[in-house]
Amino acid sequence: MTHTYVFGYGSLVNRHTHGYRDARKARISGWRRAWRHLEGRAAALLTVIEDRRSQIDGLIAAVPDAEWAALDLREQNYLKAKVDNVEHTLPRNPEVHIYHAPDWMHRPAPSMMPIALSYLDVVVQGYLAEFGEPGVTRFFETTDGWDAPILNDRDAPIYRRHRPSNERERGLVNAQLSALGARIDRHRP
Repeated sequence: MTHTYVFGYGSLVNRHTHGYRDARKARISGWRRAWRHLEGRAAALLTVIEDRRSQIDGLIAAVPDAEWAALDLREQNYLKAKVDNVEHTLPRNPEVHIYHAPDWMHRPAPSMMPIALSYLDVVVQGYLAEFGEPGVTRFFETTDGWDAPILNDRDAPIYRRHRPSNERERGLVNAQLSALGARIDRHRP
């Protein structure tokens, strides 16, 4: 059976947020991550934007045909697009899709929404497990929008797929945010 794959660049890199067993490290060219601020959302959304000079790490995961509807629902704020510029270790070239939130798809928020640490921790857990500390650094370097406020919601996570983080993971996130000069708020803006 041939499966179509999804390229994950955020929480899908964390294998604990999905049940796709056939997942492996990959890299895509022509895209860069960015935080998007949408009207009606409590926190910023991580998306990718086209950037022909950029490459980002992630995972590709085989999605069984019967599971695409559930994944489309999970990623309902995004548009699914077929991509061809993916480096991977598969012996064949499968069909790969990526979810992204183009500007025209949503109304922008009137001001910057915070980046939820409960979400960011989950993403960093995935990058740390798959790519080590250098991969975590690359994640921060290849993501735009760190000027947004950071919401410290670790004690009361707003991200529904939140996974408890350990001291090392929290320390990596905090150090990267500090190096970027990001502002961490202890309360909801």
